[in-house]
Amino acid sequence: MKRIILASESPRRQHLLQQIGLEFICSPAYIEEDLSFSAFPHELVQTIASRKAKEAAHCWDQGIIIAADTVVASDGCIMGKPRDRGEAANMLICLSNRCHQVITGICIMDARSGRVETASESTAVFFRELSPGEINSYLDCGEWQDKAGAYAIQGRGALLIERIEGCYFNVVGLPLNRLHLMLREFGVDLWGGQRVAL
Repeated sequence: MKRIILASESPRRQHLLQQIGLEFICSPAYIEEDLSFSAFPHELVQTIASRKAKEAAHCWDQGIIIAADTVVASDGCIMGKPRDRGEAANMLICLSNRCHQVITGICIMDARSGRVETASESTAVFFRELSPGEINSYLDCGEWQDKAGAYAIQGRGALLIERIEGCYFNVVGLPLNRLHLMLREFGVDLWGGQRVAL
């Protein structure tokens, strides 16, 4: 039976996998996440996710590794996680009253064979117009920390959003349906036995 390894310390991704009943080992991969090497967000997140999976593979001689990376893209600007409150404020100002894309790249890797598959998912998120007071109140709650685009749709950040088009779970950090389809290609069936031997 194949063990499942999540190459992430994100509590949101861990919670999503727990929600769908997937048993996994958490083995975070620490890499430098340089957002400047590509102007194409889909290519960017798939490359970073792939690097995370390969880094995690150094610790495992077998198992299926799941790695992911999420960014926000708005008007040609790619946003990762804000470094401080000021950068978070600027991100929210840029997103106010606009539509942006949340893009998550996924990499699945078989640690034994080295087989790698990558994909990405995009969700359109429409922010309503935010007042300076609302932005400050949101920043005060601290939820913006460690979040691409400086907000969390699954928390108070939901109050900033008018609507979305696409996968909600993608905005949280892991598009579950896409992940399910990719895992099936590696012999992992989430319905009939989550760790099927290949």
